[in-house]
Amino acid sequence: MESVFLSLSLSLVFIVAGWGNKTGMALATYHRTCKLVHRAVDCNQRWESTVPEDLPADIEVLLLDHNTIRTLKNTSLWQYQNLETLSLCENKLELIEPGAFLGSRDLKNLFLAGNTLFTNYSVTAAALRSLPALRKLDLSGNHLTEDMVVTMLCNLSSLESLSLARNIIMRLDSSVFESLSQLQELNLEKNYIYEIEGGTFEGLQGLKILNLAYNYIPCIVEFGLTQLKTLNASNNIIEWFLAIEGDAVFELETLDLSHNRLLFFPLLPRQSKLRSLLLRDNEMSFYRKLPNATSLMDVTVQFLLIEGNTTNVTTLSLWEEVSLSNLSSLNFLDMSQNQFRYLPDGFLGRMTSLSHLKLNQNCLETLHIQEREPLGMLTDLDLSQNRLSELQVDLGSEGTLPNLRLFNLSANRLQRVPPNIFTHTEITTVDLSHNHIDLCPQQANANGAEYPICIDLRNVTSLRKLYLAGCGLEMVASNTFSGTPLTHLDLSNNQRALARGLQSLKDISLMLQVLSLRNTGLSSTVEDIDFSGFQNLVSLDLSENSLTSFPESLSGLKLHTLDLRRNRLPSLPQHSMQKQLGRSLNVLYLSQNPFDCCKLEWWDFLHSLRTVHVMDRGQVTCNYSSNIINTVGLPESVLQSCRWMTVNMALLYLVLTLPACLTLLVAFAVIFLTFKHKLLQMVKNQYRVSSPY
Repeated sequence: MESVFLSLSLSLVFIVAGWGNKTGMALATYHRTCKLVHRAVDCNQRWESTVPEDLPADIEVLLLDHNTIRTLKNTSLWQYQNLETLSLCENKLELIEPGAFLGSRDLKNLFLAGNTLFTNYSVTAAALRSLPALRKLDLSGNHLTEDMVVTMLCNLSSLESLSLARNIIMRLDSSVFESLSQLQELNLEKNYIYEIEGGTFEGLQGLKILNLAYNYIPCIVEFGLTQLKTLNASNNIIEWFLAIEGDAVFELETLDLSHNRLLFFPLLPRQSKLRSLLLRDNEMSFYRKLPNATSLMDVTVQFLLIEGNTTNVTTLSLWEEVSLSNLSSLNFLDMSQNQFRYLPDGFLGRMTSLSHLKLNQNCLETLHIQEREPLGMLTDLDLSQNRLSELQVDLGSEGTLPNLRLFNLSANRLQRVPPNIFTHTEITTVDLSHNHIDLCPQQANANGAEYPICIDLRNVTSLRKLYLAGCGLEMVASNTFSGTPLTHLDLSNNQRALARGLQSLKDISLMLQVLSLRNTGLSSTVEDIDFSGFQNLVSLDLSENSLTSFPESLSGLKLHTLDLRRNRLPSLPQHSMQKQLGRSLNVLYLSQNPFDCCKLEWWDFLHSLRTVHVMDRGQVTCNYSSNIINTVGLPESVLQSCRWMTVNMALLYLVLTLPACLTLLVAFAVIFLTFKHKLLQMVKNQYRVSSPY
């Protein structure tokens, strides 16, 4: 990640250099091997083994990434005394001689990532101490241990940004960063840190951003960095997070504890400015409903804190601590991929600014959103992949979720949903896929009873995207979507939903832009499969159906994407591609159809269009004499056989019957000549009569 930021920063240097030119355009000039833009020089990936000596003396930025420099000598930079930024990332740098920077004392940004500075770290440390103006230092990926780091950072009191990512640091104590009083940003990700002693960061009063991701930290207790704004402790093995007690105001805005082993909801500072709390992929749950818990006071946890020879046991009431945390500024809360079975009453009540809530991939069985919980700012709610059988939402006169835009309820076990849940909302996207539900107005069963679960989506004027894949929908009624201006609709994997064709989509046909009818039982025998009314459709998925012929009504549409995979199509009509469809189509999927190898004129025509991209071209096959052959590079023998089969059949029959006819004629002539005399005599005797005189 740090390399991405570095690239962006260095690109910005060149842009600024360009705009700084008096003419408004800094035209690039070329040195023997490098590119020069104003006072910035790009020598990246030039196979340089030393610093070029013939560059302009007044350069301020020098980029030498991805070269083969092993040593930065005392004289390497002597002539570049205006240098402010130097990047030597991904070289083979082993040594920086002590006097290498004596001529560049104004150097502010030094990037040394991806080298082997551990080999001569003490000598390199002496060189770094000669940079009194150094603000940003990147030492990531240099195989440095904590002891080496202590030596290299000694007396670098001017540093504001430091990256030690991708090294082999295992533990931290107060001696590592004690001289970095001006430090604001510290990156320690992807090391092997398993222990951080108390007081390690206490001297860094200006520290705003701390990255501890991808280490082996088991816990964070007595967290007291009140000045910190961003803490990334993701991808560790943290089992609990415990802030210090008291009413100190924390500046913390972003806390990332995702991908850890948290057992409990973190015990956060009572006073903070937290805006983003990321808890994805942990083992958290609430424990109020434990079998032996008779009241909230019974739900406690004991923390065993061992420091030196001292052992302390702290007993805390979990939910009481959570309720005391001030989360009124929280905007984004991600608790996905945990083990929550329920949310305690009032849990969301203090999150008055919450706009995004992710609770997907948990064990929730019920969820009760109460009217007194002020979730008026909530725009994105994800409850997918839970065990929800019931969703309770107390709807007031203006609705409990008035600003909700995205609502994901897919992959649950819904049996009850408030009938007017989308009333008084600004909802634009709803995903109800993989729930056994039906849509209002309900169809009657064979015995006359109505389906028990029905969601009314009529007249939801804000709804644009609706996903209903795999819901086991029965026949969709003709006015199911009336008054709802849908542009995206997914009805995939509902075998009976369109048993009567596309008539049920008539109300929204002119508005739909993206339509997925994958595996909906469509076949060419269905009477109403007319797409001519879908004039604004740009993407259509008809895969996994039983189409035996290409729907002619598609020829006049302006589709950009069409999916016809896994049908029963023997060919595509070439004339359809010569109409509007062929002019607009850009992406086409065709594999797993029984195309005829001797009827591939349309395939060649598609290739000649150049504008239509068959995305699964390598998987498109055809049938020839019960063999399945890839259409790309058909064998010449198959092509030759197909040519014989496609010639004029009348001529073929004539050629085949002519030898037989000639043979019969010759045989008749031979027989006639052989028995001519006998035959004439026989005829004469048979028909002889007396001649009158």
